[in-house]
Amino acid sequence: MEARFKRVQERQLAEIAAAKQAKAVRKGPATGKAASQSASGVGEVRIIGGQWRRTKLSVAQRPGLRPTPDRVRETLFNWLGQDLTGWRCLDAFAGTGVLGFEAASRGAQQVRVVEQDAGLALQLERICAQLGAQSTLQVQRGDGIAALHASAPGHWDVVFLDPPFDVESLFSPALQAAVQVVADDGFIYLEAPQPWDETHLAPLGLKRHRYLKAGAVHAHLLQKIPRNAP
Repeated sequence: MEARFKRVQERQLAEIAAAKQAKAVRKGPATGKAASQSASGVGEVRIIGGQWRRTKLSVAQRPGLRPTPDRVRETLFNWLGQDLTGWRCLDAFAGTGVLGFEAASRGAQQVRVVEQDAGLALQLERICAQLGAQSTLQVQRGDGIAALHASAPGHWDVVFLDPPFDVESLFSPALQAAVQVVADDGFIYLEAPQPWDETHLAPLGLKRHRYLKAGAVHAHLLQKIPRNAP
């Protein structure tokens, strides 16, 4: 009797397992697609303006890697005037490098993208070669704040700052370093998880020029406060 009950129980468990397997097979195409994307670890960003407009760039996926959204980039380069011919630009926390590539696409004379992650830096070099941008764009592997400190005072026309949102300690030091190396009539672009108002910016010698909130992104275009300002 006990043996018969055990066989019935085993048969029931086998039927449940078979049903689960059949359900998984029916869901296979969607599950397989997601797994393929995750396994490949490859995403995509698109340059939205300039000579490489609509060019799609493959980028490695990393936890916390957050390319600047198309809408925010479009607004940013509208603020900057679209044509960056002759400008010198530094992207201190490059990630996908899309801000630097957008600047180069719009005619910037010198673009330096700084990325600490070795894999991302290598990918940025590949994209640079793919675009034929080696004469304009330099990829530097290293710390973004250190790269700012190593720059000559007033050298950059625009500094892009988009630190990881979960590392709050980077924001103030990055701004302090950027204000020293951006030209007096230049710009600092700051992307942050919260707004930076005059209370926080004025002690750094900075003021808001433009501001946009898009979802969780707070985008700021900043300028130096003139030395003779009251």
